[in-house]
Amino acid sequence: MIVNKAIILAAGVGSRLRPLTDDLPKCLLEVGGQTLIDHQVQTLARFGVTDVIVVIGYCGDRIRQQLGDRVRYVVNELYERTNSLYSLWLARDELVSGALILNSDVLAVPLLFERLLQSPAPDAILVERGEDFDPEDMKVTLNGSLVIDFGKHLPRERAHAHNVGVAKFSAEGAARLADRLEWLVATGHENDWVPVAFGAFASRWPLVAVATAGLPWIEIDFPEDVVRARDEVLPAIEEMCVDGPSRHQAGLAAV
Repeated sequence: MIVNKAIILAAGVGSRLRPLTDDLPKCLLEVGGQTLIDHQVQTLARFGVTDVIVVIGYCGDRIRQQLGDRVRYVVNELYERTNSLYSLWLARDELVSGALILNSDVLAVPLLFERLLQSPAPDAILVERGEDFDPEDMKVTLNGSLVIDFGKHLPRERAHAHNVGVAKFSAEGAARLADRLEWLVATGHENDWVPVAFGAFASRWPLVAVATAGLPWIEIDFPEDVVRARDEVLPAIEEMCVDGPSRHQAGLAAV
């Protein structure tokens, strides 16, 4: 499936990152001399995804100044009392043609985007399989390669993977996701995370889990994540980009 559009969710306050985000959206935090969202936009362009929509809210003008006309914008004016599910609902007209959906605080090796885009599954999401979870992790329940549920409070016996924060939906799947978003917003879920909508989708239609297979990535939620991104994750990404993917091909074989 060819995807040439992406929706980046970047409206949140990022309160868990304070004081780093006192006057700055977390997508503009720098890792390796480049903002998180610039890393994402450049990686997307590398794979031909050049139509990028960014949902902005908190310090939205700063994001506009940074990205200019390289992207298009949707504004979440209610960012202080809504969450990423509502932000995606605001972008539903852009979603329905099919798109990648990204949290703006994810730094990942380009091979992970390639892995998701090349998956034969029309609707899929990146996950990191594992059994060691922190309370704030967005956990995923799997049945084989299919996603069954999402939730921070999933019991240990139902938690099989971490949600990375990058998903792919075909036009048909995106239309179905938009339907679930409409229902969720109409029933009072404006302040939920977007994986709630993914879970509602997965309860009705196949959503395939594409495993990270040990490839480097990080979601930046706390100040210590910024340190790890700079000291560990980015160097690992840069090493892979120099060395090439050959020594990782075995790991890429399994979903």
